[in-house]
Amino acid sequence: MITWRSIARTFQRHHAPLRAQVRQLSLLEHHSHNLLKEFKIPVPPGFLVTTPEKAKEVVSVLNGPSMIKAQVLAGGRGKGKFNSDGQSGVRLVESPNEAFRNATNMLGYYLTTAQTPQDGLRVDELYIYKAVSIAQEFYFAMTFDRQRAAPVLLISSAGGTNIESNMDNLHKLYFGLSTGITDEIDAYIQAELGFSDAEMKDIHRILVQMLKLFKEKDATLLELNPLVRSGEGEFICLDAKFGFDDAARYRQKELFGLEERSPEQEEEHQLAELGLNYVRLEGNIGNIVNGAGLAMATNDLISLHGGKCANFLDVGGSTTKEALSRAFRILKNDQRIRGILINIYGGIVRCDMIAEAIVAAAAEMGGFKCPVVVRLQGTNAEKGLKLIEQSELDNLVVEPEFEKAAQRIVKETPRVD
Repeated sequence: MITWRSIARTFQRHHAPLRAQVRQLSLLEHHSHNLLKEFKIPVPPGFLVTTPEKAKEVVSVLNGPSMIKAQVLAGGRGKGKFNSDGQSGVRLVESPNEAFRNATNMLGYYLTTAQTPQDGLRVDELYIYKAVSIAQEFYFAMTFDRQRAAPVLLISSAGGTNIESNMDNLHKLYFGLSTGITDEIDAYIQAELGFSDAEMKDIHRILVQMLKLFKEKDATLLELNPLVRSGEGEFICLDAKFGFDDAARYRQKELFGLEERSPEQEEEHQLAELGLNYVRLEGNIGNIVNGAGLAMATNDLISLHGGKCANFLDVGGSTTKEALSRAFRILKNDQRIRGILINIYGGIVRCDMIAEAIVAAAAEMGGFKCPVVVRLQGTNAEKGLKLIEQSELDNLVVEPEFEKAAQRIVKETPRVD
């Protein structure tokens, strides 16, 4: 299951230049396993199921102890709880009948973890794979170090849930995309992790395939955690996390077509397709601003005067009336929003076009139901302000000064605790 709480993210938090490399593409675990299988990285045999009957059938086919995992976009499933039986989202079952009973208490119910909403996420799919006897867990990842302008391999003998508490055991090996996994890298890994010559041959094959996946799929992160050595001496990946370069979306259409999105991520995705930059925040004041710098300043000024922003929405300099109408609809559908500040400095973007979009959006929505403060400065600002004045819209005021506009929307919007 791919989330954003991984040790590579921890590494990136300690190495700020890496942060900008991460792309929030979320894939469910069964897609991760399929991607690894495509590149011949060993994973246990597994199947996706949507009914208890199918779960029973799959465990019968696997013919042995099996893992059942809830497929939701949240980490911490193993420590989470279902509202049905209070058990976690990751379970070991010993028989087909046990699989049926557990699946009955998982499918259609809500799983709550540290990363889900308070009421949890509904589970409609389960991924079942054959359980692996684990002799040792390892951690292997590839990502980019922007400061060094080089890809980096991260390895540790403390994989699984132990990795975040064992950062001192994390080894960083820089390599070239063209030179790949060299003999020197192999020698270092073998010495540090204590692999035999035969084991190192298996590890080398996995690393070569990791690099192949990393390059061919435009990855910014590929994390195998844990990569385990089984009781039979085989190396198998039980879980993987990925990051992908969003700029490669046009080239990786099949991959990005697998993306699973929460309702909040769906909003961001819709706006991104229109060329708008949207980030969901925790407040109740919606913003429509042009330019990232102005957007950040707007959020800061609202916070300074005691308000809390619900979003960061940068329409840029080449937005259209249609894109702005979509932005208004998304803000309207956000039940948290109790006020909206529109703060535009028209350089490339025309303020009269912004005004036309505001008036059109109000007409489409049957008027504004919450207070809206508008600040227009720059290209065709006077024309835009005249259009707004002539519209005689309720709940809309114009404030030409930046700070006064921020103060006004904070004053007009109910506070959030």
